[in-house]
Amino acid sequence: MTATTARESRTQQSETAAEVVGRLRATFNTGVTRPLDWRVGQLQRLRALLVENEQELTEALWADLRKNAAEAKAQEIDFTVADIDETLANLENWLQPRPVEVPAHFGGPHTTAYTTYDPLGVVLVIAPWNFPLHLLIDPIIGALAAGNTVVAKPSEISVHTSAVASRLLRQYFDADVLTVVEGGAEETTALLAQRFDHIFYTGNGTVGRIVMAAAAQNLTPVTLELGGKSPVFVAPDADVDETAKRLVGAKFGNAGQQCIAPDYVLADPATAAALVPALRAAVEAQFGSTPQTAAGFGRIINERHFDRLARLLDSGKVAVGGQHDRDDLFIAPTVLTDVDPASPVMQEEIFGPILAVVEVADLEAAIAFINDRDKPLALYAFTTSEDTKSRLVNETSSGGVAWGQPVMQLLMPGLPFGGVGESGMGRYHGRYSLETFSHLKGVADVPLG
Repeated sequence: MTATTARESRTQQSETAAEVVGRLRATFNTGVTRPLDWRVGQLQRLRALLVENEQELTEALWADLRKNAAEAKAQEIDFTVADIDETLANLENWLQPRPVEVPAHFGGPHTTAYTTYDPLGVVLVIAPWNFPLHLLIDPIIGALAAGNTVVAKPSEISVHTSAVASRLLRQYFDADVLTVVEGGAEETTALLAQRFDHIFYTGNGTVGRIVMAAAAQNLTPVTLELGGKSPVFVAPDADVDETAKRLVGAKFGNAGQQCIAPDYVLADPATAAALVPALRAAVEAQFGSTPQTAAGFGRIINERHFDRLARLLDSGKVAVGGQHDRDDLFIAPTVLTDVDPASPVMQEEIFGPILAVVEVADLEAAIAFINDRDKPLALYAFTTSEDTKSRLVNETSSGGVAWGQPVMQLLMPGLPFGGVGESGMGRYHGRYSLETFSHLKGVADVPLG
């Protein structure tokens, strides 16, 4: 599929944004979305969409990001199916009212109290381009499980995946339950002017502020899944070869275009000196001596993002990689050393295949470095010291933490995923998605007699 045919495949919107939201609200108000059986049925439809159309979806991901089939299947399809299965297996239990202890002086022994999850209404999900399938579908899992109707807004940047996912969502779902709105800033702006009951946005802080400002006009609650510069502390006691192997695997997947990818490394001079050649060896082991021809290495989404990343290559000494080809949207897995904290690469989230190594004196200096900056979405460290782990988790603030294996906190189904401060607000995954897209309602029952 070419970009032209992908654009042509978009369904022209015949309704206004207000009409779309009004139609979905009318559906919600009938009460049809509340029963457990309805929710389970919607999740089963979502699962079938992913499983039955795996090849077409992986082809679209290849066209957008040069994701090979194995990576696309694992990260965008199987991971999402696993989230659906987790919800299907537990939803009935999660929805059970939870009794609350009643003080004896409140109404006598027969007074009871409990909490119950109440659906919110109409939910807007705005998805990004870097994981254009998973990050579109995953919030929808929670929204439908909670008994809501949904407006889904895929990213216009990942044009092929947006076109295929939009067509399939229209095919598998009643438009009065889930409506897809394609387009760019104009369509998104029109949606944000409507009164939703929750808005879930994944992307950058600049647009996040626009989303939040628009939501404030209707007092609509928001979940903002943003990003930031996620640091990695490599302690002197870390095994540098194993550290390098795991860092390369976590950093350079999807060509580094991941909100939770390690952004920069903090290490003392001796540890940094040992780590860099280990990173070079790990990159070659995973991608070969010519990563541009490696089947497992993706591409930058478009020329604008390529140009931004290419400018960052001058922020330090290129110790690994550095090769780039604009015509192919290729930037090699790159490690920069001698990086000044004031350099351009340290002023913004990299969101690409560039890893900056910044030297600090020790753990104390690393903690101060992290705390002098915006709160990141993730904090990673490689160390065998429980004291080091304790200090990092207790003396810094981040959306999540992982020791010894970056990104692992995202993959644990029982852990909440979300940011803090500049890296976002709110959380989801598993039961936390149900909580995000529901109102936890308190109920007190005092007998009349």
